[in-house]
Amino acid sequence: MSENKNGGLPKLIPVLLGADLNAYNIAKAFHERYGVVSYAFGRYAVGATKYSRIVRFTAVENLDTEEVAIETLLNFAREHGGSTLIAFGCTDDYVGMISKNKKRLEGTYIVPYIDYDLMERITRKEEFYKICEELEIPYPKTKIYHKGDTLDDLGFDYPIIIKPSVSALYWHFPFDGMKKVYRAKSREDAEKIIGAIYGAGYPENLIIQDTVPGDDSRMYVMTAYCDRNAKVRMMCLGHVLLEEHTPKGRGNHCAIMTEYNKELYDRFRLFLEKINYVGFANFDIKYDERDGSLRAFEINTRLGRSSDYVTSAGYNTVGWYVSDYVEKKNFDGCIYNDNEIYWRYIPDSVVFDYLKGDIAGKVRGLIKDGKVYSPLRYPYDFNGSLRRRFYVLIHEFRHKKKFKTYYPAVK
Repeated sequence: MSENKNGGLPKLIPVLLGADLNAYNIAKAFHERYGVVSYAFGRYAVGATKYSRIVRFTAVENLDTEEVAIETLLNFAREHGGSTLIAFGCTDDYVGMISKNKKRLEGTYIVPYIDYDLMERITRKEEFYKICEELEIPYPKTKIYHKGDTLDDLGFDYPIIIKPSVSALYWHFPFDGMKKVYRAKSREDAEKIIGAIYGAGYPENLIIQDTVPGDDSRMYVMTAYCDRNAKVRMMCLGHVLLEEHTPKGRGNHCAIMTEYNKELYDRFRLFLEKINYVGFANFDIKYDERDGSLRAFEINTRLGRSSDYVTSAGYNTVGWYVSDYVEKKNFDGCIYNDNEIYWRYIPDSVVFDYLKGDIAGKVRGLIKDGKVYSPLRYPYDFNGSLRRRFYVLIHEFRHKKKFKTYYPAVK
């Protein structure tokens, strides 16, 4: 392991439920800042954390059930007495389990998440939009669809967007052709999609929305940290350059350039402080060229898969948790990131297949200035293991095929 950078802190052990890119980003942030190795548990090994020197992975059967997940955390704690343990969920499901069991875990773990009641409320998209309405935060024209409703009088034209109101629950009812988000070109198309979702057993409402025009480069992600006193202390805005387009990965940000937007920072800071939020949150937002608005899609109550863009911009994500919950520091004011960087986990050649005009020139300038980052190329791991290096190179190459298959670039 690398040199210990704890600086007199008690022994830190990050404990992660999940082993995907999100888990790796958290482990990387801990290793960069504190020189510690993270422990991850998942149902099976995932490439993002495979062959890594900064993640110790253990496969646990049925970890996706709440009791197994929580007992796994408690058993680990029994074996590591005297350490400062911080619990992280790397998917919505795992975050929900941890939040729901805060009382069982606190005292043994630091649990830097909101209470489950609030989490359950704001991650229901119709509840999220109610708060946006109160605060005059634009969001797409929306119909809340209850099972058995008709598609009459939507108030907007096709094509339309269809997605579950409760994303974490939706994935528990798989079916052939399942996607994260659906685009229906006609009423007949929409009825088939809705029938498949409810036919698989999904019990909650659906969100039907007006399609906000524009490609991936119209998307933004806002990431914020709120301290244990529910005050926003750091915000970092990412201008999304490209997203994944595989059926189950659609919407995952894979290339981002940071930007500064004071109005947007202020708007979402007000949202978070109104609901007494704590921990990290991120918002998906899209620019609507029809009226110049920036429309909010949803809130995620955890660090997202692209959270390493915040660390790369100079605000190590886990450093906020440690300063707040371990060192008990008192913060003053709120930092709005204005440092411009370019972040991606796919090859630049793929990104530039899609970038056009001024934005492409801006990204090339950041690369020229050395302000370019990739989490999977973290030097300690990438240069320290031939197997790790080989995995990363293969992973990057596969993205070329995925984009060619699911989202061919228009030349």
